[in-house]
Amino acid sequence: MRTCSALTPSRPSKDSAGGPDRSHRVDGFTLVELLVVVSMLALLVSVAQLNLFGALSHSTFKSQVQDFVSTLQMATTGAAQTGRRYEVIIDVSEQTYLLREISGSNLSEILEEEIIAEGWFGDSCRVSYVEFDDGEYTNSGQAKLRIGHAGWMYAAKMVLLDNDEQPHAIVISRLNPIVQLVDGDPELMRPKSEREVPAL
Repeated sequence: MRTCSALTPSRPSKDSAGGPDRSHRVDGFTLVELLVVVSMLALLVSVAQLNLFGALSHSTFKSQVQDFVSTLQMATTGAAQTGRRYEVIIDVSEQTYLLREISGSNLSEILEEEIIAEGWFGDSCRVSYVEFDDGEYTNSGQAKLRIGHAGWMYAAKMVLLDNDEQPHAIVISRLNPIVQLVDGDPELMRPKSEREVPAL
């Protein structure tokens, strides 16, 4: 006896969880999706790179300033402990500095044995100018900071520029041996003249 069978449309097979079988589905990225992902990764890398370079240049500025401040503190400590005179010479044109112990009466002659420390400022920490409270000012050539057992001979302000050309000032006071680093370019305190001091 012949039997007649009808063709029935096949249904998608189900996996063990009862859902459609995913073995026949094609997983992957389209070209547009791939470009979007690569673009986002490139953007994240460039932002991280900018932050890293900014942090490195900031830390370089701070380390160079700290080296110079340490040199000034060496002069302060040496003068207080030994009673001798010290001089920090800043060469604005060369962007260098030198600390020496003054041993003779000729202040213009620097002997090799007098030199205690030398350093340079560099591109990320550039000296703009040095100003003294007696009105002396230099943005080229040398500026000389002298200290003895009584303290700094003059108050001074040295303005440094970072990579972003933002000013920072190292302030030295006659009255206080502590060297200060402040943001910006503050006004330098000058000694009052006899006319400005009120009579008692």
